[in-house]
Amino acid sequence: MASPNSTPQNHRPLGTLAPQMAADPGGGRGRNPERRRAILDAADRIIQRDGPEAAMATIAVEAGISKPILYRHFGDKSGLYRALAQRHVDPLMERVRAELHNGTDLWSRTRATVGAYLGMIRANLNLYRFLIDRATAEDPQTRGDLGMMVRRLGEELAQVFVDEGRIPNPVGAQITAHAVVGMVQAAGEWWLDHPEVAAETVINDLTRSVVGAISGAAPQGTA
Repeated sequence: MASPNSTPQNHRPLGTLAPQMAADPGGGRGRNPERRRAILDAADRIIQRDGPEAAMATIAVEAGISKPILYRHFGDKSGLYRALAQRHVDPLMERVRAELHNGTDLWSRTRATVGAYLGMIRANLNLYRFLIDRATAEDPQTRGDLGMMVRRLGEELAQVFVDEGRIPNPVGAQITAHAVVGMVQAAGEWWLDHPEVAAETVINDLTRSVVGAISGAAPQGTA
C-alpha cells in the first residue's frame, strides 16, 4: 500500500502544474514577487465578485495599477491566467492527493477525496468557472496545463490501484483510474449547475459509484 507521503515512481507531484508554469507562470521574470502576489489577491477578489466575466481593467483598478502595468507583471493576459491556475489548482490537487494516500479503507478514502474536491470547487465557484470556462477557452497553454494535471491524477490513481493490489493489471488500472477521475469531474460540473441538491447526497452517491467502479474492475476477492 502506498504511504501517505510517497510519490509513485516516474510521476511528478500532483500539486505541480507544467514545469514552465511553476517556474514562471506569466513570463514576469524579475518582477517583484510581493507586487505580483498583491495583484493576484486583487484578481481573486474581483473574480470572486464578478465571476468568469471579470474584466482585466477592473482587476487592474482593484490592484491600484493600470492594465498595461498588470500585463507587464505577467507577460500578458494568458500569463495572469496561468498564475491564477497555479495558485488555486495546486492546493486543490495537494488536498486531493493527501486524501488519496491517507491509508484508510476504500470507502472512507474515496468519500474523503470526493468531498475534498467537491467542497473546494463549490466554495470557490466563480474562480473555478473563471479558470475552467474562460481561461482554458482563451489560452491553449492553460488548457494544456490543466489537462495534463487531470491526466497525472489518473496516472497516480492507477499506480495506487496496482500498488495496493486492487487492480493488478496496469492497463486495467489505467482505464479504471481515468474513468473514475472523469466521473468525479463530470459529476462536480453537474452539481455546480444544481445547487439545490444537498452536498451529502452528491458525495454519498458519487462515492458509491466510484467504489463500485473500482470494485467491479478488480479481480474477485481483491476489492
